[in-house]
Amino acid sequence: MRQPITGYHRDEEGHWVAELACGHHQHVRHQPPWVERPWVTSEAGRRSRLGMRLACVKCDRGEPRDTPEKALD
Repeated sequence: MRQPITGYHRDEEGHWVAELACGHHQHVRHQPPWVERPWVTSEAGRRSRLGMRLACVKCDRGEPRDTPEKALD
């Protein structure tokens, strides 16, 4: 199921995590050459992707919402 990004926070290792409208969280790393997401490296880039829909496998599996986090820019 595709869910829109509503915010972001960093995990304990400093990686960016997208907060989805469904209440689940998903890492959005930029790790070339395997994962190309240069937009995640800047505040403006992350802001430009708010509302973008990501595939949420946790929704597909019927998992409960993730623990809320404070959103960071």
